Amino acid sequence: MRSKTKTILLAGLVAGTFDIIAAIFVYSFILDKTTAIKILQSIASGIFKKEAYSGGLQMALYGLGLHYLIALLFAWFYFTIYPYVPLLKKSTIISGLLYGIFVWIIMNLIVLPIVFPILPEKHFDFPLLLSITILMLCIGLPIASFTKKYYSPLQ
Repeated sequence: MRSKTKTILLAGLVAGTFDIIAAIFVYSFILDKTTAIKILQSIASGIFKKEAYSGGLQMALYGLGLHYLIALLFAWFYFTIYPYVPLLKKSTIISGLLYGIFVWIIMNLIVLPIVFPILPEKHFDFPLLLSITILMLCIGLPIASFTKKYYSPLQ
């Protein structure tokens, strides 16, 4: 039996896992800019501010939990609007990639500026394109795929 809740949970958990693994792999190992713990503490700092960076593994785990909560919210939103937005039904790949861009816009141009009023200026460069690409591939595509699979028998 199909379940909306299970579909949303699975989409959010898979997308959240792909996204955090990609972020850690790219920024910790390939670019050698930070550590996995610092990435997760940065996420936690959205709630705990500077305290997140001195909280060790506990704050990293809070950051991981917050990361999954955000992924689940984006999965829920896509799943909810899917039946009402015809564009999403045309191509899973295109809608998933576009949704990844949408997620980047929401997070980087709305959420982060609200949570952190002072942010570094954004430049159209490789790191920006890389962050958008990660969200397109790791968040947008999995969420679109799970949602399409759920709704396919109904169409």
